Amino acid sequence: MILRTLEVGPLTANCYIVGDEATKEGMVIDPGAEGSFILKQVETLGLKIKTIALTHSHIDHIGGLAEVKEDTGAEIFIHEVEAPSLQKQPLQMFFAPPSHPTPKAERLLKEGDVITIGKLNFKVLHTPGHTKGSICLVGEGIVFTGDTLFNSGIGRADFPGSSYPQEMDSIRNKLMTLPEDYVIYPGHGPDSTIGAERKGNPFLNGEA
Repeated sequence: MILRTLEVGPLTANCYIVGDEATKEGMVIDPGAEGSFILKQVETLGLKIKTIALTHSHIDHIGGLAEVKEDTGAEIFIHEVEAPSLQKQPLQMFFAPPSHPTPKAERLLKEGDVITIGKLNFKVLHTPGHTKGSICLVGEGIVFTGDTLFNSGIGRADFPGSSYPQEMDSIRNKLMTLPEDYVIYPGHGPDSTIGAERKGNPFLNGEA
């Protein structure tokens, strides 16, 4: 598997480029800003981007979406509950709006759907809390957690549509059921593992 992490935008959101080494099919997860930079990395990796997957619709995770979509022609995937927020963008009052109109998603996801990239498969976990339609993508021994779970932290739950109880339920009853050695790749900050977060995340052991 090809996997590259990019920090993009003023809020240093993580964008991930995932590819199958055999077929060179690829996926971009959360193109939050700097679309041209993301595209240059795709070119360097020699990938044909098939899918653009969005863990949620906050502006710092979709700011480069239009540019990446226009260049690659890839399909945009987002949870069905989250799709309307792509156009509404309630957080533009806090962050700079995208430089291009935000395109609509072509595929609406639900719990249990599988995104296939070449021979790679990633299962959709609906993990509401940070937003109503937040998702995580799990497969190949890793999980992309968006802004649901961070290294030693969790996503904010004080935005419109957020819910702290829902977020903790998603983390405890979905993410924490995964094997300890699964590597988490969050929407911000460094990677971690399920085991490390189970033991040391202050929001999970009562220290926060």
